[in-house]
Amino acid sequence: MASNDIPYLQLDKDIEQAIRENRARGWTNPHAFRDGDIVRREDKAHDEATLTRPAFARDIEKIINIPAYNHYADKTQVFSFVENDDICRRGLHVQLVSRIARGISDLLGLNTQLTEAIALGHDLGHTPFGHAGEKYLSQCYNRRTGRAFRHNVQSVRVMDRLYRRNISLQTLDGALCHNGEFAHQELQLGTMDSFDALDAAVERATADPSFIGTLRPSTLEGCVVRVSDMIAYIGKDRADALDVGVIDSLDSFDSDIIGLDNARIINNLTVDIVNNSYGRDAIAMSEAVFRDIVRAKRQNYEQIYFKEGTVSEFENVVEEMFTEMYGCLLAQLQAGDESSPVFVHHVDKLLEKSHSITRDEYLAEDPDQIIVDFISSMTDSYFIALYHHLFPQSTKRLFKREYCSDLLG
Repeated sequence: MASNDIPYLQLDKDIEQAIRENRARGWTNPHAFRDGDIVRREDKAHDEATLTRPAFARDIEKIINIPAYNHYADKTQVFSFVENDDICRRGLHVQLVSRIARGISDLLGLNTQLTEAIALGHDLGHTPFGHAGEKYLSQCYNRRTGRAFRHNVQSVRVMDRLYRRNISLQTLDGALCHNGEFAHQELQLGTMDSFDALDAAVERATADPSFIGTLRPSTLEGCVVRVSDMIAYIGKDRADALDVGVIDSLDSFDSDIIGLDNARIINNLTVDIVNNSYGRDAIAMSEAVFRDIVRAKRQNYEQIYFKEGTVSEFENVVEEMFTEMYGCLLAQLQAGDESSPVFVHHVDKLLEKSHSITRDEYLAEDPDQIIVDFISSMTDSYFIALYHHLFPQSTKRLFKREYCSDLLG
C-alpha cells in the first residue's frame, strides 16, 4: 500500500474519553512509578527531591551535564561514512526517543520525567560509528578478555561508575534494558529491585551477551522508552536514507497499518500502543501492528542497513582501524606512557570531571576496560583524528561522500 493511502490512526473513542475524564479528575495511574519510591546508590541530602527539582528531574539534569552527553552531537546514528549535516546523529536520536516516549507516557498517565531521564541517558555508552563501531570494539575486547562490549551496559557504567552522578536505579535500569533491537508485542515488567540486582545484571550481560535479550525494564516508563527507541529510528532512518541517496523512494517498502514515512510511523505506533496499554501493567501493541513493525524492521535491514552503515564497503577498513587503535592504546597504557592520549585525553579528563573516582582506583581496573571506556567515549571525528595521530603514515580513509563531492563535477 502506498504511503499516502495509509491513514493516520486515531485513539479508540473509549480510550480517548477515559484519558480526558481521568485527567479532569486528577487520576493517577496506579502503574506509574512514584517519585517517592526512587532508589539511589548513595543516600545524599543534596539529591533529595524538592519542589523546584523533583526526583527524576535531578536525573535529567545530571545526565545532560555529564561530559559524555556532549559527545552525542558527533556520533552518527547509521550513516557514518557520509559527510552530511542533515542526517541524524545520536544527539537528535535521543531527543526523538525522548519526545515520542514522553508523548506516550503522558497519554498513559506515567511518570514523564523518569521517561525523559531514561531516554536521554540510554545511549551515553554508544561507540563512534554506530553499531559497526560497537561490533568492532566488542571484537577487540572479546579477543583479549572473553567478554563482550554492549553500549547499553556501557551507558550504565558511564552514569554510575565513571562520572558517579548518583543516578537512580530506575533510570539506570531503563538504560540497561532499553535494547530496541528486540521487538515484542507485549513488554512485561522486569524485576530489577536493587543495586545488587543491577550490578549482577551488568556483570552477566558483559560475560554472556545472550543475556541482553532476556532483560526487561522494571518500570512501565522504561518499557515505553524501549519501544520508543524502535519507533524513533525506523522512520527516521528511512528519511536519512532518502537524503543520502541509499534509496530513491519509499515505494519499495510495504505496510498495512503503521505507514511507510516517519510521521505516520510515529503517530500510528503511538496510537496503537496507547489503545492497547492504557490502564494496564504492560506496554503492548496489537498483533497486526506488531507484525507490521517486524516487517518494517526487516525491510530497513534489507534496503538500508545492509547497504550502508553497519555493512558497507568500509567495513574492513573500520575494523582494521579499531584493531590498530585498540592495540596501540592498550600498549601505551600498560607501559605507563603518561604522554599517551589514553592518559592526556581520557584518564586525566575523567578524573577532572568525575565525582569521587580517584586515579589509583581507576588505573587499578582492568586495562582493557579502560581502553573500552576511552574508545567508546569517542566521537566519529575524534576517532578519525586520533587514529591519524597514532598512525600518521596510514592511507586509510573512511568517507565515501564528502561535503563538497557534488561540486567536483
